[in-house]
Amino acid sequence: MYNKTKRGENMELRVLKYFLAVAREANITRAAEILNITQPTLSRQLMQLEDELNAKLFVRGKNKITLTDKGMILRRRAEELVDLAERTEKEFLNDNDIVAGEIFIGSGETNAMHSLAKVMKEFHDLYPQVQYNLYSANADDIKERIDKGLLDIGLLTEPVDISKYEFVRLKEKEVWGILMKKDDVLANKAYITADDLVGKPLISSKRTIVQNEIFNWFGKDYDKLNIISTYNLGLNVAIMVEEGLGYAFSLENLININDETNICFKPILPRIETGTVIVWKKHQIFSSATSKFIEEIKNTFK
Repeated sequence: MYNKTKRGENMELRVLKYFLAVAREANITRAAEILNITQPTLSRQLMQLEDELNAKLFVRGKNKITLTDKGMILRRRAEELVDLAERTEKEFLNDNDIVAGEIFIGSGETNAMHSLAKVMKEFHDLYPQVQYNLYSANADDIKERIDKGLLDIGLLTEPVDISKYEFVRLKEKEVWGILMKKDDVLANKAYITADDLVGKPLISSKRTIVQNEIFNWFGKDYDKLNIISTYNLGLNVAIMVEEGLGYAFSLENLININDETNICFKPILPRIETGTVIVWKKHQIFSSATSKFIEEIKNTFK
């Protein structure tokens, strides 16, 4: 069906943008209207793209189209390529004498974001033509995007492998504990031990390095862990706990707990504290704005 002789040809960025528009709209007619091209032209470009990649990218239904597994892979890669190309273009369009442009920052869910946000505010006051693009994710995702050049800087919660990066370590420490319902029998305790959680339904970070930390904390009882769910970001964890799904390992102060919420936080014992680091790629040539921002970070947290 597909012509393999074309597989070596380069994909055009324009065609990838066409593909992404169709993927978002799930409809060729609507995508063509948004792109301001004719439907036959768009259909032809998509068929040529499938031919070039020797892969079926879409399942074409009567009223909508959906992505195949190969289409989902291409969507992820195309988004990365388009983002990187647009970033590069903006950097070259900026006047070299003016500190301007976008700084791409990745951050996990951490109270240390307050410290970074203060630096962002002060830096923007100095250079008002700078814009920030904030991407929220876990440490593994952020590191991957830094490695690909999609992010400049990452605010990461430890434990995390930072051997490949330049970094500064923030002074703040955060405490690990358990989120639970306020009317739970364990809510009356000042702290939670491993024995308290044996056999209980647990919700844990999906990051392997964090799970290993939890296993070590449990010690000899680690094989009795009953992890029924994992998560990458904590916003929805509070809802799962509130609905009685289980007990969640979490950092303190990530969830807004007040009189109106039905959950509480209890620190674990032995106590586990974790730090945060701001990282960026080693030996990387950054834009003027990003370079100056990194210097501001170094001066603030040295």
